[in-house]
Amino acid sequence: MKILCVGDIVGEPGRRAFRETVPGLRAAGEVHAVVANAENAAGGRGCTSAIAEELYAAGADAITLGDHTWDQKETPAWVAADKRVARPANYPAACPGRGWALVQTTVGRFAVVGAVGRVFMNPADDPFRAVDDLLAGPIPRDVPVILDFHAEATSEKIAMGWHLDGRVAAVFGTHTHVQTADCRVLPKGTGYVTDVGMTGPTESVIGREIAAVERKFLTGMPQKFEIAKGPAALCGAVFDVDTSTGLCRSARAVRFECGG
Repeated sequence: MKILCVGDIVGEPGRRAFRETVPGLRAAGEVHAVVANAENAAGGRGCTSAIAEELYAAGADAITLGDHTWDQKETPAWVAADKRVARPANYPAACPGRGWALVQTTVGRFAVVGAVGRVFMNPADDPFRAVDDLLAGPIPRDVPVILDFHAEATSEKIAMGWHLDGRVAAVFGTHTHVQTADCRVLPKGTGYVTDVGMTGPTESVIGREIAAVERKFLTGMPQKFEIAKGPAALCGAVFDVDTSTGLCRSARAVRFECGG
């Protein structure tokens, strides 16, 4: 089972890159399933039900979120109703929705889990314990598990990879918008990458217009950070999962350039 995990989709350019790339990959049989982090898909601030439907129509099987989960007013009701969405599992239990989703493909099923980090991030419950609880509880024991760990600190992400090695199919990091060069299979069979990168405008500062970000650094004054325009790229990773073992056979980072 080849699963494409797509990094933070940023605004309309990121959605365009997703629409232009994913259908071709699926039609060619290069991937069997697609997990999309859409927490920046609505102008850089969360996701909406309409945008989720756009991503599903383009080939997403499941959507993960992150620290911008609640930025849109409609999100609580949408997340509560849509079983294809995994909001961070280490949010308080009283929050709408759930931290995992079950995906059925032509070659088997798998589970997607979401979690947010705690280092340099907004307060959240322990992500390590939250994932452990899901693995010990509601997630079926006979399905491979993919974790989107939405975190800032590379150390926290790497620690999560080692913590879950041999127990899940893959751990892919999101949030920093910069693809890292460490995509690999860990010794006990878990695919891992610290960050799959951003799906969005390439001529930007992590998705925002360059000039405004420069002014912020040069002056320290507040700026309005608009989503940049122009060329875009889809960044992610493809994990080849052995459905008989629930572990990863190979892992590779991918990047697809799209026009402006």
